[in-house]
Amino acid sequence: MKRKNCLLAALVLAVILTAGIGKAWAYFTTYAEAAGGYTIELGDRTQIREEFADWTKRVVITAEEDSKEPVYVRARAFCGNAYTLDYSDASGKWTPGGDGYYYYGDALKAGESAEELLVHIGNIPKEAKVGDSFHVAVIYESTPVRYNADGTPYADWDKVLDSVTMEGGVES
Repeated sequence: MKRKNCLLAALVLAVILTAGIGKAWAYFTTYAEAAGGYTIELGDRTQIREEFADWTKRVVITAEEDSKEPVYVRARAFCGNAYTLDYSDASGKWTPGGDGYYYYGDALKAGESAEELLVHIGNIPKEAKVGDSFHVAVIYESTPVRYNADGTPYADWDKVLDSVTMEGGVES
């Protein structure tokens, strides 16, 4: 009798465990793959051209031909702490900002380029020689031209591309 009860209890336990096996098995074996996407056109495209010679980096930023709207640009260079950076340009259109960036005064329309910005590297060690490893990174940004109520153009460097989260078709 005791053996019969143990066998019956084991059978009941086996039935209970196998009742949910389908869902559990589906959880562990389900495979889904997604492909595709959407291209986001923000309306402006720029590119940078950099050349380095004689401890000077020459930087030119261009609004691409297919840009849809004029843009303002700014640039900033970084290098090792042992070096100093001095900026200059022949046009006088690049001006320093309090944030370390240099701002180009004119908006660039499609196909136009900013005047060349020169970044001179200073405090060069006497033992430096041709072939030594050295990096100057230039970061640049662009922002679409905005207009005041009176039509005066300006650059809004704090403007951030917004994103909206959709949950169940409801904006949150």
